[in-house]
Formats: sequence, C-alpha cells, structure tokens
Amino acid sequence: MTFRNPSRLRVSWPLALCSAATALRAATNAGRQEDLFKLNPPHAELPPSFWELHGTSAVLGAALLLAVAIAVVWWLVRPKPPIPVPIEILSRKELEALRQRSEDGQVLSQVSRVLRRYVAGVFNLPPDELTTSEFCRAIASHEGIGPDLAARVGDFLRQCDELKFAPAGSPTPMGAAGRALELVELGEARRSHLRKLAAAAHAAQPATRV
Repeated sequence: MTFRNPSRLRVSWPLALCSAATALRAATNAGRQEDLFKLNPPHAELPPSFWELHGTSAVLGAALLLAVAIAVVWWLVRPKPPIPVPIEILSRKELEALRQRSEDGQVLSQVSRVLRRYVAGVFNLPPDELTTSEFCRAIASHEGIGPDLAARVGDFLRQCDELKFAPAGSPTPMGAAGRALELVELGEARRSHLRKLAAAAHAAQPATRV
C-alpha cells in the first residue's frame, strides 16, 4: 500500500477549493451576462400626471382664493368711517363743557360759534361766513326759525359781542353757555313743531289714485 505525502495533501486541497470557487463564479457571471443582454418587455405608456391635466385650473383657483382672502382681510381691518353725531347732541356736549369754564372773551367766542353752527345746521342756512349783524338779519327773515326764536338768538349773539369787547372786569358774567343751551332746546322744540306741521300737511293731502 502506498501512502500519500501529507504535506502534498495540505497544499492540494486549498487549490481544489479555489478552483471550484472560480468555476462557480465564472458560471454565475456568465448567467448574469446573459441576463444583461436580454431585453425586458416594454412598459405601458405612463398616464398624464395631475399637474399636466389640471395644472392651469389649480393655479387659477389658488390665485382666486388668495385674492378673496386678501379682500376679506382688508374688509376686516379697514378703518371704519366715523359715525356722524347729530348736531344737537354735539352742541349740547360742547356747551356743557364750556359751562364748566370761567367766562371770558374766549369762552364767549366759542359759545357764539357753537350756537351759530347749530342754528345754521338744523335750519339749513347757507354756510357762508357772516358777521353777527349779517347772521341776525339772515335768521330774522328765515321762515323756519320763526320770529320769536330768531329774536332771542340775535339778542344773545349781540350781547356776547358786547361782552367780548368790553373792558376786563367791568361786566357781570351772563352765563352764556347755560343760556345757549336754553336756545338749543328752544330750537329743538321749534324743529319738533315744524315736523308735526309737515306730517299734518302730508296727511291732509288727498290720496293719489293709481
């Protein structure tokens, strides 16, 4: 019986393993190369995307929503127009404030200005800058104000002018703001009377047949 050299066995079996691995790798690579040259079947045509179909409509819709949002925000934050205060309420408020002050030439001028503005506003006098004499003549000939109220207002304005230009300390205060408030109340009573007359005249008119 012949015995093989153990050292040769130790050298040959790793070589055999390497050869086997090389052969296996070559076979695998050959299969992969064959797979690379195979053509895959063609894919179906891709459908159009959402933006391709609806891109323009989406952009226009977003722009419209943005415009609406901007308009709503502007409407909410816009400065509110001031609510007009009726002239009779404004005049009473200003005269009440002037009544708390010491009566001097400046206070008399402001009281006269408030009363003249009230009379011109509620009885629709022309907004011209008139002297006291011109203003008194205008209200004396105004049918809506009436002779009694016109005389009272004219006398009051002339008295205010006299006290404004009088020497300091000589006259006794006239209580101009309080008297002007009384004239405002007389003016409101006159307006109420005129409204009643207008309503009665309207009611007395015969009904118009259609």
